[in-house]
Amino acid sequence: MEEETSSGIANSFTDLMTSLMVIFILLLCTFMNNAFQESQSTKSMILVKLQQQLKGYVAQGVRVESDPNDPLALLILVPEDLLAFAFDRFEIPPHGKGFLEGFVPKLTDTIYSKEFRNDISSVVVEGHTDSKGTDTHNLKLSQNRSMAVVSESISIMENQGDDKYHEKINYFVRVLSASGRGKQGLIMVNGKEDPVKSRRVVFQIRVRSFGSKIIVKQLTNHV
Repeated sequence: MEEETSSGIANSFTDLMTSLMVIFILLLCTFMNNAFQESQSTKSMILVKLQQQLKGYVAQGVRVESDPNDPLALLILVPEDLLAFAFDRFEIPPHGKGFLEGFVPKLTDTIYSKEFRNDISSVVVEGHTDSKGTDTHNLKLSQNRSMAVVSESISIMENQGDDKYHEKINYFVRVLSASGRGKQGLIMVNGKEDPVKSRRVVFQIRVRSFGSKIIVKQLTNHV
């Protein structure tokens, strides 16, 4: 009799623990889903703001859109001709610098705004080439071009010459990086490569995950 009672208690305890575990998993899934939806909502708001800020460049071929390969990332696609790179060169000529002088402050004003500054985890400048040439050559060329854009962007912010830009510049430098992609990510039209569209520079803006935002907020509160 005592063995049956003990067995019954053990089974009841096991059932209770199983139920609690199921409830915990359901709550965790709900929390993660809500956190993801919040990050998605933030990304959507940043997308709308960037489209408003950069609408003057749309006629020139600049596109602002969601990254189809990353649910927390946005893409700003800049055609190669706006930066006016010479064939097989990575130096930015005056025409390209003129474009960046208008473009970079608008981009920075958006991502550094009080509304969004803690929501951005990174801004990666990606250089892309067409399929002509070797992988090694294209990778090096695209890396040099993306680095040239990053360097020029930082110089533009530094040349603002106003003390109020000091924190903004530090923020911009902290989140900004370069990545040469070579001929990865070719633009295809009707099943064929479009070499003109493939040669581009892309600003990839990634929104922080919910967990990452919590950590940043805690660090900020302790500063």
